[in-house]
Order: sequence, then structure tokens, then C-alpha cells
Amino acid sequence: MLIVLRHLLAIVALPFLVAVLIPIWIARGNNVRLALVTTMPQLFAQIAGLGLLLIGLWLFVSSLRRFAGDGKGTLAPWDPPRHLVIRGPYRYVRNPMISGVVFVLFGEALMLLSGPHVQWALIFLVVNFIYIQLFEEQQLQKRFGEAYIEYCRHVPRLVPRLRPWTPPTSGGSR
Repeated sequence: MLIVLRHLLAIVALPFLVAVLIPIWIARGNNVRLALVTTMPQLFAQIAGLGLLLIGLWLFVSSLRRFAGDGKGTLAPWDPPRHLVIRGPYRYVRNPMISGVVFVLFGEALMLLSGPHVQWALIFLVVNFIYIQLFEEQQLQKRFGEAYIEYCRHVPRLVPRLRPWTPPTSGGSR
């Protein structure tokens, strides 16, 4: 039960704020509403947005499950995984959870046909790109040492591999 509460707190504090509350605030502030479209390009944009949203949710949920199961921690910086997570979507890209949120944000922007939401998605992407490089990866390297360095040699930060990386079976990493 405690792990469920830890995860709920982390989800409410981070991705729910980023992907739900801030987009609602942006929509209200810019009078943006989900509306029936009148042109084929708008319809295609909204369908693409729905696709991005679903991909993002899948990435986020599957990453979160790996953090809980393999990593024995949460997505929150104050309660991180205790073990290096390198299975599931982490075999393709080092930051699938952030990628999932980015997909959700761009999906929302396309579904709403909203420029301000595109701006928010871009801001979130740039801030995380900088944060991941300057802070998160440094901390992961300190916590997981050579296992993380080896992982970084094989798995890209943002652009996924076409084929999953197969980690070595020894060394205690997950």
C-alpha cells in the first residue's frame, strides 16, 4: 500500500501537473477548446494528436511499471528507483517516461489545434533536455557507476534505437 501512495504522490506532483493541470490552465487562458473540425487537415491533425497521446500514455505507464517493479522506486527525484532500470522501453531509449509525457503534450496540442500548447510542449522538451544532460545523468552515473555508463554507450538519450539493446546477464543490473 505504501508503494501505491508513493507512486500516486509522484504522479500528482509531476506528470499530472505537466500534462493535465498546466494544459488546462493554458487552454482557459487562451480560450482554447476541443471542437469539431471543419477541414480535412484539421481532422488529420486531431487523429495524429490522438495517436501521439496514446503512444505517450503507453510509454509513460510502461516506464512507470518498470520503475516500480524493476527499480523499486518512483519517478520522483525525491524517491528514485533503487536499481538501474534497463528493460522494457528502456532498451530503446534512456528516457521513455519523459518521451511519453512529451508525446502526450504534443498530442494534446494537435487535438486542440493549439499554438500555446505546442509552445508548452517545446518548453517542457527543452527544459528536460537540459536537466537530463546536466543533472539527472550525472546523478545516475554516481548511483549506478559502470552499469549506467555501459547502458549509455548502447542506448540513446532521446532518439530511440530501432532494435532493443540486450543488456549483459551478469553484473546485477536490471
